[in-house]
Amino acid sequence: MNDALQSLLDLLDLEQIEEDIFRGTSDAAPLVPRVFGGQVAAQALVAAGRTVPEDRSAHSLHAYFLRPGDPGAPIVYTVDRIRDGHSFTTRRVVAVQHGQPIFHLSASFQLYEDGLEHQEPMPDVPDPLTLPTADELLPRYEHLFGPGVTQRMLQARASIDLRYVDEPPFGSVGRPREPKSQVWFRTNGKLDGVADHPLLHVCLATYVSDMTLLDSILLAHGRGGWAVGDIVGASLDHAMWFHRPFRVDDWLLYDQESPSASGGRGLAKGRIFTADGRLAVSVIQEGVMRVPRAKKK
Repeated sequence: MNDALQSLLDLLDLEQIEEDIFRGTSDAAPLVPRVFGGQVAAQALVAAGRTVPEDRSAHSLHAYFLRPGDPGAPIVYTVDRIRDGHSFTTRRVVAVQHGQPIFHLSASFQLYEDGLEHQEPMPDVPDPLTLPTADELLPRYEHLFGPGVTQRMLQARASIDLRYVDEPPFGSVGRPREPKSQVWFRTNGKLDGVADHPLLHVCLATYVSDMTLLDSILLAHGRGGWAVGDIVGASLDHAMWFHRPFRVDDWLLYDQESPSASGGRGLAKGRIFTADGRLAVSVIQEGVMRVPRAKKK
């Protein structure tokens, strides 16, 4: 396990300051002066999960990003125990900074049971080990980025080995493509000991799910995104359904596409598959997607 992954695990290890109240610290997002949305979502799910019996696993979450998070201030997570049923447990979490809510999450947990089984097939994609790492890929596009952007992006992804199947948005600026994007990802190191907990695998997948999901929207319009500076945007809401068990320290395929963009917003949906083809997670997110206004001369 590298130092960056340990730092991420430390970020998700919230301090309990009262019953059902937790406190977390933050890292700044690599390209904007706010807390990375995936971090807030993952921390909120950690808070919810710590109030749920061990025999119940997260099966869905629905969240809204309300305000930008301040990376210089702690985030307080308050958990409401909405329901404890025979099979399902529901929790609501509000994340607060400077006296104001910045994020709201509802999560549901279920006691395992057998049932009907079917799923969509996994797409045919190259083996992840044949694809370039971030260290190999990002410097190729350094001429498109502002000063220091490449290094900040590498630092932000040091805990996660994330590999694009095709060119990323910043690799096809000005060339609209089909609104589909695929990445393989896994943690940069194996999870063991206390870190090897089913809830933590789910929370880490939640963290990663916000990294590239809006890429497919950018591809449809030939936009390079935040690294290039030709789009202004932020996540508005986020929903995930956890279908089957998985390990985030094994390779996972994140298959993403955008069905629509309008009104200054874009919608993206994703499917996360295990390497052996099991559909593990479904994701949907809407984000603000605005073209920067030209500066007046």
